[in-house]
Amino acid sequence: MPFLSIGDELINRLPPLNSLKCFESAARHSSFNKAANELSVTPSAISHQIKGLESFLGIELFRRTKRKVILTEAGEAYLKPIKSIFEQLDAATSELKSKQKVGSLRLAVAPAFLTRWLMPRMERFQDRYPDIQIEISSLTGLVDFAAGDIDMAVYFGSGDWEGVEAHYLRPARLAPVCNPRLIKPNQPINKPEDMSFYPLLHVTKRKDEWHDWLQQHDLDPKVFRRGLMFSSGSLTAGAAAQGLGISLSDPELVMPEIESGTLKVLFDQHLITDRSFYLVYEKRRSVTPAMLAFKEWIIEQMVGSKES
Repeated sequence: MPFLSIGDELINRLPPLNSLKCFESAARHSSFNKAANELSVTPSAISHQIKGLESFLGIELFRRTKRKVILTEAGEAYLKPIKSIFEQLDAATSELKSKQKVGSLRLAVAPAFLTRWLMPRMERFQDRYPDIQIEISSLTGLVDFAAGDIDMAVYFGSGDWEGVEAHYLRPARLAPVCNPRLIKPNQPINKPEDMSFYPLLHVTKRKDEWHDWLQQHDLDPKVFRRGLMFSSGSLTAGAAAQGLGISLSDPELVMPEIESGTLKVLFDQHLITDRSFYLVYEKRRSVTPAMLAFKEWIIEQMVGSKES
């Protein structure tokens, strides 16, 4: 494909890019000194570039005062398209750079989902995509995609977060689990109301889960014992495995404990909730091949997990 040429004549009619950078910075700061600091040059260099640009245009762009510089009417009119051009140039550069990182992916995931669901399956992803380098970090809150270098994250919630594209993965499936040793011979748990003899373990920020589960089964939450409270579902599941009470846990995330016998699903009746797992990334950003590959893979794994 031949190169697109804008022609020597047009090039000669355009002002130097460096002078435009100095103009935009000085106009934004209303100061040659601040523009100099931002661009790592001297104030006299900024002044020289601005004078050169004004000479090129044949128009005065700034009125100089002792404390600051002020845009003239012509300068204000010229600034708007210059800012738009720089924004377009920045967007085009960012898009090009993101496409060069097709073989890398930075992912943030909630601790329990990371260790319990994702990590045991990562070998499958690596086998399918050996050329994609993936960096995973533990997530305890929402990601500031604009300020950081995270490409994608797995969130747990209602799916209505601002500024992100959210792709549904699967709902939360919370069921009562406990260590079989917790259950006393003279106080068996044969039906949900039998759990009132034992402490219920709670997640601090999700205190409503047990309340909702009990009400969904026509039980009065007030007659049930409140046990210890923990900062995460992973900790409540761990406490349940130690025999400290009954937790509402996702059976799929505690499968190793279920298989080893340290946890038992008491009732395969899941909490009905509007909270689910979502794969998210920043809106309007270019989706790299690595991001697309992970998105398709994790959705496929979720479907397979549901069927199994």
